[in-house]
Amino acid sequence: MRLKEEQDLLLAAAYVSDAQYNRNVPFKTSPQAIRLYYFYNHWTMQGATYFFICVDLSLALFEEPALFPLPFLVTSIAELLCLTAFFGRLVHFAKVIPQMVFWKDTKNICIMVTIVLTLIDLITYGSLKAANIHSVRWSRALRPVFLINFPEGRQIRRTFRSIRNTLPDILYVFLLFVFSVLIFSLMGLKLFGDRGLKTVEGSPYFTNILEIMFELYVLVTTANSPDVMMPAYELNWWYSLYFITYTIINTYIFMSVFLAVVYNNYRKHLKNEIRKLVHLKCYKMTEAFNILKVKVGTEFVVKEAQWKRLAKVVVPDISTSHLELLLRISDEGQKGHVDKRNFLRLADLLNIQVVTINIKRHPLEAWMPRVYQSSASLLVQKMVRHRIFVWVYDVIILINAIFIALDEKIPFISDAEWLFLSLYIIEILLKLYTYEPRAYFGRKQFWNWFDTLIIIAALLATVANTTIQSARKYNSQQVLDMVLILRILRLLRVIVSIQRFRVIVTTLINIGPTMLTFGGLVLVVYYVFAIIGMEAFHGKVRFFDPNFTAPDALVCGNPALRDSAFARDRYCRNNFNDLTSSLVVLMELTVVNHFLLLADGFALVTHQAAKLYFIVFHVVVVILVVNIFIAFILEAFFVAYSLEKSEVETAIEKKIQELGVGVQEEDVQDGKLTDNMDAKDSGFSGDGEDNKRKALKGLYFRIASRKYRTVDTLLQQMFESEIAPEDEGPSLNEILSFSSSDMYPKNPNFENSA
Repeated sequence: MRLKEEQDLLLAAAYVSDAQYNRNVPFKTSPQAIRLYYFYNHWTMQGATYFFICVDLSLALFEEPALFPLPFLVTSIAELLCLTAFFGRLVHFAKVIPQMVFWKDTKNICIMVTIVLTLIDLITYGSLKAANIHSVRWSRALRPVFLINFPEGRQIRRTFRSIRNTLPDILYVFLLFVFSVLIFSLMGLKLFGDRGLKTVEGSPYFTNILEIMFELYVLVTTANSPDVMMPAYELNWWYSLYFITYTIINTYIFMSVFLAVVYNNYRKHLKNEIRKLVHLKCYKMTEAFNILKVKVGTEFVVKEAQWKRLAKVVVPDISTSHLELLLRISDEGQKGHVDKRNFLRLADLLNIQVVTINIKRHPLEAWMPRVYQSSASLLVQKMVRHRIFVWVYDVIILINAIFIALDEKIPFISDAEWLFLSLYIIEILLKLYTYEPRAYFGRKQFWNWFDTLIIIAALLATVANTTIQSARKYNSQQVLDMVLILRILRLLRVIVSIQRFRVIVTTLINIGPTMLTFGGLVLVVYYVFAIIGMEAFHGKVRFFDPNFTAPDALVCGNPALRDSAFARDRYCRNNFNDLTSSLVVLMELTVVNHFLLLADGFALVTHQAAKLYFIVFHVVVVILVVNIFIAFILEAFFVAYSLEKSEVETAIEKKIQELGVGVQEEDVQDGKLTDNMDAKDSGFSGDGEDNKRKALKGLYFRIASRKYRTVDTLLQQMFESEIAPEDEGPSLNEILSFSSSDMYPKNPNFENSA
């Protein structure tokens, strides 16, 4: 019986953990499978998977064409080790879920096919290389498949899924855009093709329909404006209307429509994904409740002791005080058990970070109580807590900025740096005197750490630079550069001083972690195009030192570039000869400022068909990915900026205040507590406030600030109000088969939407 209870507890904890982290793994429920599932989700296993994925992706730095060349044997052994790790992870996953589910999951099929194809390519390439026959490592472009398809990559996979669902709606707009370019190309051919016009390079102007389409496509990016118009404009100024009309229709109207369509459809499909997560979380929590429930009177509940054991299994390092707080919230009537409605909130309760504040006395107050509590000492503390203290140092920072902009060769300007450093050091010392030092340098006090480290580093660098100069032997440019950078970084403190700036920066920090999802998406796309670019263009363009006077240096090592704008503008560094150079070129193409110049250069050294590579990259990255990124930023910023606390957070705060162990986040921000060092917006507190602060000794709680939320959590709040807590919701199969058309209920309620 005891063993059965332990097994049920582990199974319920697995469901709660999945609900907490939004995992969708239909694991087997046998005791052995559950233990394997816990091991599968252990941070060491996940960390090892990410490590081998990073190693596998970074092999492109060491393979031909390489930034750091290594023998093929070394890179192939490293890749075999990565493939072995991936296969082992896949086998582990197969032991966790039912066999039929495993073979129906396309993610697992993709991983297995990629492993097999990589092995085939590795063997083929090695054999041909041993026979001195050149071949292509085509499987390298498949390496991001591992990043996308392992369960750890569910955020990136969700993004790709949203893009895939958005494509059909974008396709019609794109086809209309291509039709518009074709119509204008035909018009351009008939208008200018027979007039004998020449470009600046002396080539025929608008005589080839494919060249015209390419030039007009590039004009959408504005990379060749107004150059493409000038031959016709010089002939007759009326012809400028042709290009102006084209620019208005295709650059401004169609590109804006692209953004609108992408934003609308991506938002719709993202909300559908979030709705699935909400239903899955409800389903998992219901399963956990059904395992642990017992009947008390007329309703099923979970006993208090069992609830505590469950929470400890899910979050082993949860403190006793935090656990008791969550129990008081869940067991509202202190009946000794938790009903179903409150049990279903457990995953949300565990996701909300509750900060435990252990308010302690200042060490000086313990060592020298009479001195620290003297009238002079209290006056100093009040001055430091007052908002005028902050304003004075804001003015000092602005004056410092003016001095930084002036010529520091003037002795007065140079000597003033010591004055500013002294003032900043005095500020830190006064704050350490006023506030409890351990709290001042707490884990969450980013700006306090930033201030202190910047000032200390600037002091050390200034002393080092002065010492070097006083030796009259040489000046260290590196140290001087460091000093200048550190001086400028101090100006960032102004952001914290202005409330609206702080709100915007905090909102950006809120969405920062989830922006990494798009960082992964961009990494995948860039990596694939970089590998293709290296295989197609490596060695075609070479970079020479500027002092190198050989004839090859003037044409980037390729005679085909003679008299070209690519060689004339010294673009030789922009090549695909290694991974880092390729990524830089792709970044330049994303900016599209010199899109035409780069595309023409690589077309000259290969074939005109090479321009298709650059067009496809622009369509995928600039038109699709960048627009989706903008849509994501807009949605995430609106949500993070406007949404208030969730219902669960409100319940936690209410219970904290009822128990008399709560402090408001505003109090922490205003510098009214001894463990808070941000003195913004605090005024003279007076004797009553000092007495209140003295009484605040012991253990207190508050909800962590909004920067600990994720956009997923914020978006889920829009849909949780549509799902009744007591409703078990649709079945698992129905949840997984949701489409965007199923997304909205018959009577939708979006009053809380951003």
